[in-house]
Amino acid sequence: MTAALALRQTVALSQRSLVGRLRQPAALAPAFVFPLFFAALGASSFDTLGDRLPGGSYLQFVVAGSITQGVLFGSTSAASDLATDIQGGFWERMIASPVHRTSIILGRLMSALVIGMGQVLVFLAIFTAFGVRVRSGPIGWLGLVVGGGLMALAIAGAMSTFAIRTGSAEAVQGAFPLVFILMFLSSAFFPRELMSGWYQSVADLNPLSYVIEGLRSFVNEPLQADAFLRAWGIPLIFVALAVALCLSALRARLRMR
Repeated sequence: MTAALALRQTVALSQRSLVGRLRQPAALAPAFVFPLFFAALGASSFDTLGDRLPGGSYLQFVVAGSITQGVLFGSTSAASDLATDIQGGFWERMIASPVHRTSIILGRLMSALVIGMGQVLVFLAIFTAFGVRVRSGPIGWLGLVVGGGLMALAIAGAMSTFAIRTGSAEAVQGAFPLVFILMFLSSAFFPRELMSGWYQSVADLNPLSYVIEGLRSFVNEPLQADAFLRAWGIPLIFVALAVALCLSALRARLRMR
């Protein structure tokens, strides 16, 4: 099979996955509702911290955390859809067809990337309407959109590995709280400078803290090169690892047939 044919198959499967997810607004709604709810709750509770927060207000500070929370929700639903395909038998029909095996996985992951980037644009539009400004300008918007998409891709790859190994949408959804805990043990909703004790120690070791702070730099500071290293570089490392694990799980499942 030629690379060009595999690419066309990946694009076609990405379109199928994207359309399928857009036809399930109830599945996508939590990825928007919960981050905005937590942002509104935090703004009403912590905005008195004022100048102690990067950006000068909690709403300006929490944009990066809300984006992260949203793409975590959205990318997990992509992996759940993959597990549903396995449970429903569509996976077996795809395996029996002349479709490149890698395209089956990459199609799902690419749809997670597109949805994740779309989520970032929606969040930025909503926060902008409430007075938030991306102080690094148009390049900062690009940094946020691409960074959010890469995070969605990394989480979708990790969760898809779990989906392929278990073949259960319920198991994928049950594993999501572990990722959610990882986010809350980061600097998503509170600056590390104001933390103390074990919570600060965990946040200092959590790579998600540095990704979020890279995204936050796009919002609150003039354009800086190290923001790209944190917001893009770290997710790219996890994308490479997640895709490798995902393809390994695929090979293992094919051997079981």
